[in-house]
Amino acid sequence: MKPLHKFFIFTVAVCLSFVSLKAQELKMNQMQVIGSHNSYKIGIEKPLMDLIVSQNPEAIGLAYTHIPLTQQLDLGLRSLEIDVVYDPEGGRFSHPKGLDMLTSMGLEPEPYNAETMNEPGFKVLHVPDIDFRSHCPTFKGCLSDIRDWSQSHSDHLPIIITINPKISGLERPGFAEVLPFDRKVLDALDGEILEIFNDSELVTPKQVKGKQATLRKAIIDKGWPDLAKVRGKILFVFDAGNELTELYMEGDENYARPMFSSTNNDNPHAALFIMNDPVKQEKQIAELVKQGFMVRTRSDADTREARTGDKTRFEAATRSGAQVITTDYYLKSLSPDKDFEIIFVDGRYQRCNPVLTNSSTCDLP
Repeated sequence: MKPLHKFFIFTVAVCLSFVSLKAQELKMNQMQVIGSHNSYKIGIEKPLMDLIVSQNPEAIGLAYTHIPLTQQLDLGLRSLEIDVVYDPEGGRFSHPKGLDMLTSMGLEPEPYNAETMNEPGFKVLHVPDIDFRSHCPTFKGCLSDIRDWSQSHSDHLPIIITINPKISGLERPGFAEVLPFDRKVLDALDGEILEIFNDSELVTPKQVKGKQATLRKAIIDKGWPDLAKVRGKILFVFDAGNELTELYMEGDENYARPMFSSTNNDNPHAALFIMNDPVKQEKQIAELVKQGFMVRTRSDADTREARTGDKTRFEAATRSGAQVITTDYYLKSLSPDKDFEIIFVDGRYQRCNPVLTNSSTCDLP
């Protein structure tokens, strides 16, 4: 082989090694991924949807659906959102009013697994009685599906799962009453997570805090774990109103709870923020990202962007450096006219963070 050819091959090898090394040295917050919003949701069947919209035109925002969680993960999505309602005795949501509404119209409802809903424990649904169909009706079922997929794809980028507690329903005669969340309920919610996942499978506040005085100080001073060390793991985020979030953090000076809390920037527990309007909040998101925090935002909401083809929110979200961008339309086939899709320009759902890395030299293998 001629010396010049040897030199060329050596140079290419060095460059490839450099790119690979850079990817291995990335921190967890230096990724940007696309995820799904209300990831478990199966769309409302059309006759019921038409009836609901006839009574309230704004309810068209409920007209979307998802493929099963594991199929989303197969595509490359690395963030999911799960809504939970408390059902300690079981059966509270086993006979949705929407089924009776369809029957009263002379229609046969699609099959509904009431037996599963009779089991005690947290249930997963969007709006009790009208938007109640789920790919995994129980919280443990959703978590088990994710765990099994994760264990069989052990090198995946960390999956960020947002947990949204539902504390209200439709206050109408015959409709299910949604129970409030108190400390006991929050402990039970943590308990179901820890029943399915062991500590080694999670990225937890305590792990990230390490020996620092607070989680916020750890984020500012030493940052998130190396991405290579958290591959194959799951991170949970508690997304609730201020009052419930304060209750979740109260008394947790040792950071023993498994979920990160979306809280105020100056809170000792601050690490990851839910900021759903990247157009209005783009500058604020970018500032937090540059400080080392992680942010989840949304590229679309209530089917509006999909119906108009508007990607303004998505473009702002990508520019902001928000690590997680959620959508209802990661596939064109899910959009109203089969023509709207949220995906990065290279046709992937995960990439290096454009605010925190040099995209020309960075890649996520």
